[in-house]
Amino acid sequence: MDELDLREKGGPRQGQPQVSDRRLFMQLLAFGGVLDPHVLIAELEESGIEGVLYADVNDPHGVALVTWSDDPDYFVTTVRQLLGREAFAELTPKLEYSMLGRTYALGHEPDLDDWLFHKPRRTAADPDSPWAVWYPLRRKGEFSSLPPEEQMPILREHGKIGHSFGEAGYAHDIRLACFGLDKRDNDFIIGLIGHDLYPLSACVQAMRKTRQTSRYIEQMGPFFVGKAIWQKASV
Repeated sequence: MDELDLREKGGPRQGQPQVSDRRLFMQLLAFGGVLDPHVLIAELEESGIEGVLYADVNDPHGVALVTWSDDPDYFVTTVRQLLGREAFAELTPKLEYSMLGRTYALGHEPDLDDWLFHKPRRTAADPDSPWAVWYPLRRKGEFSSLPPEEQMPILREHGKIGHSFGEAGYAHDIRLACFGLDKRDNDFIIGLIGHDLYPLSACVQAMRKTRQTSRYIEQMGPFFVGKAIWQKASV
């Protein structure tokens, strides 16, 4: 039996293949009952943790915390210890918004390490892009059964829209795989990040017209919509 190769693979660089066993895990946890978000920010600053704290636009007493690490133990040690402190422990978890995913490569990335580890952190912590829409999605099983020559045009159509919004500076995306990591059996987590909220909504609207979304998406959401009130990343 051939040995399984679970490494991420990017495009050739200086004539050499790019491979990596390193990938970034990102987690979103939402909370209600926030009376003073500045207390939470003080705890985050003291902890030295990297991440983003969002004010929930749909809940005047809600927030969400996004953290990341290439070691999943981080979430059950460092992040858990932070959330056990008084400022966070007294809040009400909103578990319907919990998301956990990992970065992945498609095989053509020119800088694999940047794509897997650095770019998602830069995007999430960009002070010029405080607005965010985070949501999970699951494709219909029939998409996986399509041959690659049928999948690729569908994916390209979808990706072209995201690329156009990114090139225009309207919306930048963070794409995470969550196979086996999501309690609702979702496949992916998408984070749309931008300077203003409207273009993020417009991006979702534009993608509804693609074959992937209109024919091969089983479910999307729930959607968390927020604005960053604290960001920190050592990038």
